[in-house]
Order: sequence, then C-alpha cells, then structure tokens
Amino acid sequence: MLILEDIRKTFAGPRGPVPAVDGCSLAVKAGEFVAVRGPSGCGKTTLLLAAGALQRPDSGRVTVDGQDPYALAPDARARFRATRIGFVFQQFHLVPYLSVLENVLTPALAVARPNARDHAQKLLENFGLAGRFDHVPAALSTGEKQRAALARALLNAPKVLLADEPTGNLDEENGRKVLSLLADFATGGGAVLLVTHDPKSAAYAHRSLQMKDGRLV
Repeated sequence: MLILEDIRKTFAGPRGPVPAVDGCSLAVKAGEFVAVRGPSGCGKTTLLLAAGALQRPDSGRVTVDGQDPYALAPDARARFRATRIGFVFQQFHLVPYLSVLENVLTPALAVARPNARDHAQKLLENFGLAGRFDHVPAALSTGEKQRAALARALLNAPKVLLADEPTGNLDEENGRKVLSLLADFATGGGAVLLVTHDPKSAAYAHRSLQMKDGRLV
C-alpha cells in the first residue's frame, strides 16, 4: 500500500548540506499500523512528508496504492493526495471561520464525492462529535479539534493515513482516543504510518521502527 525505497533528502545548512533522511526504506501493508519513533530533528517528519507526496525526495521512490505520486503532474498529484492519502498533524489546521462540519467537508472540494455531507456527519458521530456540527473550532476542546481533523483526513476514504505527532497537544485520555481511531482505520484495511517521539504512542502500532540521524536503525 505504501512503499518507500531508499529515500534521501538533504537540506542546506550553515556548514554545508545536512542529510535529513539518509537512505530510508520501509513498507506499510493494507491493514497495518507502523510507527517510526525518534527524537525531534531525526528526520521523521521529512520522511512522512516525502511519503505523502508533499516534499519530493532528492532520490529514492515512493509508491502509494501502486502509483508513484511524484511521476504525476502537480495538479494530478494534488488530486491523487486528496483521494489516496489522509494527513493528521500535531497542529490541527482547522479553518477558524468554518463550522466543524464545513471543516470536515473541505477535502470534498478537490473531488466529486457523492453523499459527502452524510459521510462527514457519520464520521463526526463516530468520533463523538455529533453535537458539534455547527460549532466553530474555537468552541472545541483540544481533543475534539484533533478528532475533527482526523474525520477530515478520512472524508475521501484514503488508502493511507499519515500521522505526525497527532497526540503531541493532547492529554493522555484524548491521546488514547486518537490512537485508537488510527488503529481502527488499520483494522478496516487502511495503512497507517505514525511518526512520534513517544514510546506509548508507538506501542499502538503493529510494528515500531527507530529513527536516528536520518536513518532507520
């Protein structure tokens, strides 16, 4: 479902090139939840962005659902992301002037999805937000915001879900809820790649890999 082959990404530093990701390879199958754990600055977010077709690697190959997204033209790549990949970040990126339901529906702007509104409402109900459809994000608790962001990520029924420190701003109880929802997505046949510094979060995964200095060790 998600295959990363010898991914490399280097950034310019004050003393020369800095390898953020240095030859990383991994595969996440349908129905599998994989965690990449490591400290801040180890390269795990850069690896996730490459996996999500958001940041082209210098070399290596990314395959999502049998397709190399970087082989597509930019517009086609954006549509591919919208239909195949869901993203959950530490920051929720909810539009402050839209209601919760409208926020969850924003991915439907990129593709014509039948019954998008009904699906969005069902996701919110499943995530314990049935009474929050018309609220703006400022009216939500931190945990509710992250669950709304996760509902948005799942609106277009992606094949792959990428999560970057999704519990970083949450208390322990809300963190458990979000991680359980990620696990449920994998149980339903999706592929989940989580990057985190937290061993408790990584413990929810079927497999946990360690990243250090840009390499999986």
